Amino acid sequence: MYLEHFGLAEPPFRITPVTVFFFSGANRGEILDALIYSISEVEGIIKVSGEVGSGKTMLCRMLLEKLPENIETIYLANPSLSREEMLYAIADGLGLKIEGERVGIIMQNIQNKLEEKAREGKRIVVLVDEAHAMPPDTLEELRLLYNLQVGNAKLLQIVLFGQPELNAKLDRPNMRQLKDRIVHHFNMQPLSRNILESYLMFRMRAAGYHGPNIFSPNAIKLIASASNGLMRRVNILADKSLLAAFVDDTHNIEANHVQAAMRDSELNAVPKLSRKKLLWGGATAALLLFSMAAWLMLHKQQIPVQPSRDKPLAQDQSPEKPSPAVAAAAVKAQPFAAQAAGSPAPASANVAKKTALVASAPIAKNTAVSLPSLFEQRLAAGKQLLEQKKAVASIQLFYNTEIKQARIEGFLKRADALGVLSEIYLLPAKISGKDGLRVIYGAYPSVQAAHSAFKDLPARYQEAFATSTYIF
Repeated sequence: MYLEHFGLAEPPFRITPVTVFFFSGANRGEILDALIYSISEVEGIIKVSGEVGSGKTMLCRMLLEKLPENIETIYLANPSLSREEMLYAIADGLGLKIEGERVGIIMQNIQNKLEEKAREGKRIVVLVDEAHAMPPDTLEELRLLYNLQVGNAKLLQIVLFGQPELNAKLDRPNMRQLKDRIVHHFNMQPLSRNILESYLMFRMRAAGYHGPNIFSPNAIKLIASASNGLMRRVNILADKSLLAAFVDDTHNIEANHVQAAMRDSELNAVPKLSRKKLLWGGATAALLLFSMAAWLMLHKQQIPVQPSRDKPLAQDQSPEKPSPAVAAAAVKAQPFAAQAAGSPAPASANVAKKTALVASAPIAKNTAVSLPSLFEQRLAAGKQLLEQKKAVASIQLFYNTEIKQARIEGFLKRADALGVLSEIYLLPAKISGKDGLRVIYGAYPSVQAAHSAFKDLPARYQEAFATSTYIF
């Protein structure tokens, strides 16, 4: 109805997964790349979890399109299968005709077919959508299928897509054998508010829109609040908001259009907090404001003041002595290799040399001290991390499609205040053809170690960022 009004070739916010609308932001592209790599190169069962409407099915459809030609897929869209029905479905996916056969015969035929595929250089992967709804007996049968191998090579790869209930199901004692075979786990985080506008306009342009951004900041704020960042809810609200704007004969999506969409969809903004939570939030805000004020006062005190010509420096203001802040900067940011060896090392040769010279050399009168910025320090640390090639994986906090040094510098100052600056690395990257920047946390000797470290992230990082496992 509104397509012509907005110059669209097709509806941009349909909830049916269509791969042309796959959004690679919010770490979706990185998760897809990691899945393709894991399926192609690594043995073990893979699990992808996320809330309802977080984009798991879309990711599954993208895998079906993007996997290499030597990998054949069997897609199980209906998880509510008995173990026999699941075996029949896999046999059918392999092109076997085994109607009425006993389970043992079916298993033998499946193994023979998988061995034949392996001799042809083919790999078979079973993609299970909505795996949280799969009966325990069927999951156990999947584990038995995964055990099939020829020589030292597994014949079947399995990827489970499910809601968080899948994690609870796998924590049961009778599921421990299956859980132990899961080597990679990817978590689909909701869209954060700061990336929501990019997502909305990506979908609009993928549908043929060529105009300026049409979602106002207040409209985006409302969509983020009512959807909790879940893509399906975002799509529903955005679609109905476009319709409301069409009825108003306007091309700008304002808060009142989103409110109309919310009423029509029976979706509300995040409910008000309880009195106890409000008091706690107020106390937290007061503490934050106090901390900011203290930081500003400290920052103001550290600004060098030009001495008066007719008034000599006090004894404790002698410029021949480096300040404590300068001396402390010389020992910041120990890299992964030094941490693993138990001995300190500079973040990078150039930065260490520059910092050490500043910390040790006498400072001439009226000469400004030039320290490497936090941005430069962590960029050098990231470069050294890549050169050492000892880390296998990290936790990606976020990435920017362009390098905004001032913004990242602010983030790094807050990381320093949290005491985690040495865990932050900056990696230059090409993102959508542009010079961008990845911000990662920690350096780990395995993907599993990186995944295990998610729970140890600072609470504010867990809440603010759609984190994912980054593989070097």
